[in-house]
Amino acid sequence: MTDAPARTLLLWCPDWPVLAAELVDGVPATGAVAVLHANRVVACSEAARAEGVRRGLRKREAQGRCPRLTVVDHDPGRDARAFEPVVAAVEELAAGVEVVRPGACALAARGPARYLGGEEAAAERIIEHVAQTCAVESQVGIADGVFAAGLAARDGRVVPPGGTPGFLAGLPVEALGRPALADLLRRLGVRTLGGFAALPAGDVLARFGFDGALAHRLAAGRDHRPLAVRRPPADLAVTADHDEPIDRVDAAAFAARALAERLHDRLAAHGLACTRLGIEAVTADGQELHRVWRHDGLLTAAAVADRVRWQLDGWLTGSAGRPGARPTRPTAGIIRLRLVPDGVLARADLQPGLWGETGEERERAHRALSRVQGLLGPEAVVTAVLGGGRSPDDQVRLVPWGDERLPARPGEQTGPARAGELAGPARPGEPIGSARPGGLAGPVRAGGAGGPGHADRSGGAGGFDRSGGPTRGGAASSGRGGAASSGRGASPPWPGRLPPPSPAVVLPAPIAATVHDAAGEPVGVSARLQLTAAPARLAVGAARPVEIVGWAGPWPVDERWWSPAEARRRARFQVCLADGAALLLAVESGQWLVEAIYD
Repeated sequence: MTDAPARTLLLWCPDWPVLAAELVDGVPATGAVAVLHANRVVACSEAARAEGVRRGLRKREAQGRCPRLTVVDHDPGRDARAFEPVVAAVEELAAGVEVVRPGACALAARGPARYLGGEEAAAERIIEHVAQTCAVESQVGIADGVFAAGLAARDGRVVPPGGTPGFLAGLPVEALGRPALADLLRRLGVRTLGGFAALPAGDVLARFGFDGALAHRLAAGRDHRPLAVRRPPADLAVTADHDEPIDRVDAAAFAARALAERLHDRLAAHGLACTRLGIEAVTADGQELHRVWRHDGLLTAAAVADRVRWQLDGWLTGSAGRPGARPTRPTAGIIRLRLVPDGVLARADLQPGLWGETGEERERAHRALSRVQGLLGPEAVVTAVLGGGRSPDDQVRLVPWGDERLPARPGEQTGPARAGELAGPARPGEPIGSARPGGLAGPVRAGGAGGPGHADRSGGAGGFDRSGGPTRGGAASSGRGGAASSGRGASPPWPGRLPPPSPAVVLPAPIAATVHDAAGEPVGVSARLQLTAAPARLAVGAARPVEIVGWAGPWPVDERWWSPAEARRRARFQVCLADGAALLLAVESGQWLVEAIYD
């Protein structure tokens, strides 16, 4: 990349773990304080450094140099919590702040420099604002890129545009923050970032690896990492001020409905749903009231309005209750009402059901379907249950509405089949629940890839093996035409199942068809899965033949061959026709059949 790194302003708070311990735990940062992690010093105060305490020292050695040393355990959570007010203070003056680590945050320098009167003026203003707001001392560095700005902040320096490589050239290699690499470079005679940057990039990559190559770019001032700015949380609360104090329940109900609709619209705009609602009210004499309502599902606009109305009704009509108890009724009318979504989550996690939002609409659908069954019989309303099987028609069982949803054959579910779930009425010839629009299950190409000579004749994996007992499936490999597999891999109990996607429409009864080759001769399949010729035209029923532009297969199935009365042997093919249709064909007892249609 040839673009120069963006001008970056980085605010750094020295000895932040020590300051965080003072802000959260009350440990005086003016004394000799050391923060330890894994029995080693990771940060220390100025007073401790004056006594000889340094980062990396063991606890015993640090206490030997400074007997009055106060030891504090390292707590990243404490550091992050204490740094949040500092970041908020910076965001009051500039947008797009990235928290580099607790104690350091960065932002693009262009915006603050333009409206605060230059880069130096912006740095001074931000430092002053943080000191006044949070009582925290900080330093600011400005340079090209986050890495150089962080080093410039150590000296409170503003590096001129284009001067970053020269600024970095004189710094020691330890500034890279990679101790192992810095030690190796020093042993090789490279002691400064400028000397490291002068090495050929290809040689650095070959000698030091990818991390060394990244460090080489940083040493040369080519830091192209964009700022990962954080977005301040959206203000989702809604507030309504009233000139006339509300002291009647009917007026409160009207205000509650309008405010609830505003809250619902604001949450919907952010793709959120409310699960915990905070209701706040302020009376004319300054009394503040607050209550939180919880809900385990989706709070609709009507549900929010009801809860606000109930709460206002309880406040406005409150009584003293037990003798001697404090009255719950406010001392004056309500002049401000505020709704705070205290608990929110992505609306997709509470997606409305098939018949609308959960609750009343779902119950109405239940009653309507039960009513249809009462008029026309239990079989009038059925839902599809997916189960095991090697063919699309074997995998679906139509269950009367209200009955237990159990599959006809055991097997891994390929779609939702939970008890009580509304799946919608399903009838033969309509799309089933497992249908997914898309192309064919296996690779399809003109001329086919499963023609003569491509069938697996070993009888393995449940093919036409008659040498022993029944095999565990009915799938022989079709070479490049796509290996037979189940919907989620060739795993028991249905290894002969067609791979996804499933057909969009499964015909209630297969339709007879004929397949011819280019010379007009019928195409057949031998016992060893060899096609007599490449399929060229397909005629369904009495319709005119249509040219076949692509096909895949065969996928063989030889089910229950040990039981002559239940045996079924067939080979399946997928074909694409010139008119755009895609069909699932099966040849059984020498007869071609259309079993399903792909969307």
